[in-house]
Amino acid sequence: MLPAIKDYRAQARRRLPRFAFDYLDGGAEDGHGLARNVAAYQQLIFSPRILRDVSTVDASATLFGRVHSMPAVVGPTGLNGLYWPKAEETLALAAHAAGLPFAMSTASTSLLEDVRAVTSGDLWLQLYVQQDRRIAQSMMQRAQALGFSTLMLTVDTMVHGKRDHDVRNRFKMPLRITPRLVMDVATHPRWCMRMLRQGGSPQLVNLAHSADVPVSMQAQAALMSRQMDMSLDWDAIAWMRAHWRGPVLLKGVLSVADAQLARQYGVDGVVLSNHGGRQLESAPSPLEILPAVVDAVGDKLEVFVDGGIRRGDDIVKARALGAKAVLLGRAPLYGLAAAGPQGVADVLQILRDEFEVALRLLGVPLAAQLDASVLSDDHRQRLARL
Repeated sequence: MLPAIKDYRAQARRRLPRFAFDYLDGGAEDGHGLARNVAAYQQLIFSPRILRDVSTVDASATLFGRVHSMPAVVGPTGLNGLYWPKAEETLALAAHAAGLPFAMSTASTSLLEDVRAVTSGDLWLQLYVQQDRRIAQSMMQRAQALGFSTLMLTVDTMVHGKRDHDVRNRFKMPLRITPRLVMDVATHPRWCMRMLRQGGSPQLVNLAHSADVPVSMQAQAALMSRQMDMSLDWDAIAWMRAHWRGPVLLKGVLSVADAQLARQYGVDGVVLSNHGGRQLESAPSPLEILPAVVDAVGDKLEVFVDGGIRRGDDIVKARALGAKAVLLGRAPLYGLAAAGPQGVADVLQILRDEFEVALRLLGVPLAAQLDASVLSDDHRQRLARL
């Protein structure tokens, strides 16, 4: 096991072709939004207490009635087949072995049915809605039949954000063969062999299945890039409720006003998210708006947060500011790209170990007891002024 998440990131960078690593690691435009997500956690300082009995700690969290090992979810990410064959199966198995839910993306490269076949653990569905809403309806029906517990509607991707790194790399799906791509791929022979063993370029098979389109990356890419439903509004919540039994989350909330509307329209929770800094570069860090949202709706909605989590300490900070749990995006993917199934397991174990160490050093034996009192006086005073 490597010492930290950043070591798996460095190994992933060496093992992936440039275009694939940049797709995993990069943000929108100049990357300031992505950097701000990470910096928001670094700016928070703890106020540890001493001489408290921490001989045992309970890191667990209850999410929608299910107890999990810590307040975290392995979050939804797309095109994971670029990093490892059967990526979603690998991520789900590692998440469940670590006692965490796994949220599967509409843009996954494994079928919902194939992931359910390898694990009986808690699965969530992340949903994009295309112009033809029958596709999303099919996705919900399939997930419901397979026992997925929670639906997460992503609402911040009406169009794709401007991602300069993809333009520089000329990265589009399907991949276009260029001399630069050939050189990039040729210098990563192990990655090439893994891709060949899975049958070549990864496919958006879930989307193809529900849209009833050919297993052609060209057709699938068109569905994702040109046919997103830009008319989606708050009335869509009622439409989703008609097709989904169970908790519904909105992912992509970045304001108190929208969190309050989410409550009015009857969702069960919100995920404060700027899409990992990949959409609108100058959007706020989700952590920055977390206290105000929790103050406004935290007693009525489950509030989750994602973006920038690289340490177990970060999970402590999010929980201290009122988040029910965090969604882990890039961190498990660094492990996946660096070392496959073992890499994902290692990353989740590192986060769990760091989380428990932080609880002990803070003098907090129960994760459920975390609140703003574990943060420095200066930070608590700034919170009081918000």
